[in-house]
Amino acid sequence: MSKEELISVANAMVAPGKGILAADESTGTIAKRLGSIDVPNTEDNRRDYRELLFRTAGIGDHISGVILFDETIRQTAADGMPLVKLLQDAGVIPGIKVDKGAKALPGAEGETVTEGLDGLRERLAEYYEIGARFAKWRATISITDDIPSTYALNANAHALARYAALCQEASIVPIVEPEVLMDGSHTAQRCQDVTEATLNALYDALAEQRVMLEGTILKPNMVVSGADCVDQAGVQEVAERTIECFKRTVPAAVPGICFLSGGQTEVEATEHLNAMNKIGGFPWELSFSYGRALQASTLKAWAGDAGNVDAAQKVFAHRSRMNGLARSGDYDASQEAA
Repeated sequence: MSKEELISVANAMVAPGKGILAADESTGTIAKRLGSIDVPNTEDNRRDYRELLFRTAGIGDHISGVILFDETIRQTAADGMPLVKLLQDAGVIPGIKVDKGAKALPGAEGETVTEGLDGLRERLAEYYEIGARFAKWRATISITDDIPSTYALNANAHALARYAALCQEASIVPIVEPEVLMDGSHTAQRCQDVTEATLNALYDALAEQRVMLEGTILKPNMVVSGADCVDQAGVQEVAERTIECFKRTVPAAVPGICFLSGGQTEVEATEHLNAMNKIGGFPWELSFSYGRALQASTLKAWAGDAGNVDAAQKVFAHRSRMNGLARSGDYDASQEAA
């Protein structure tokens, strides 16, 4: 894929009115999701649930791409159709999670670094052959009074940049995901300071590794209060702080920022995205790359029962449409009832 093609895919991922479905839960994480509706964590059940999402009528109206797990990108639907082909036929770009998870960072208590660079070049070549046109790598940054350390920020930024360079070499658009976690009692101001430091380290590393920013997507946290913070920032404050943070740190060459929902409720994630797009005046597309915030109600509606597939797909289509509206600041809470 040429430089132009990488840029073209990146721009298609953040097309107006569209965002990304994160359906890349690891086997352990999907076990928790299925467990919440008393459905056994079998390969068939994982396949049936994801097939339900991917076969939703009009999925391509508001979903530009889907991040898949290694198992899913290789699976076929119940009727034998490869799930990748199912997405492609619906005009949706298949993507793949390639990191191997966050592991303890030596010499830095309470901090992690994401692993998975060994053998990544070969894995990316295989994923491209299967049909993946973008990939994802997640780094997790914890906040306390004492962390993150500069050491942890730089270690994660370096790994993200190495991954991104390998992706572009393989003609795959890298989503770089440095997630500042909302666990803790920190204020929104503290989250903003840490997010700015995280993104400064990331973009320094991407420049050093010669990554072409026009062919990348950023998947960050929003600037929110810690989950246990007594004084929670409201929707407008979250929107203003997040935009200020990114204007200070994210180069204009980046085509789009696709937020993770990171512990927010479905409606909160939509409201925050909408408030930012209402403010406007930034150089990148502000979009979504949600997992739970697109799936929580869908999963409950399905409950593992084939008879509920239609109802569950309607719920998923609704959440996709609400976030599609939030992409242009046109979402309103009254549309939830409709």
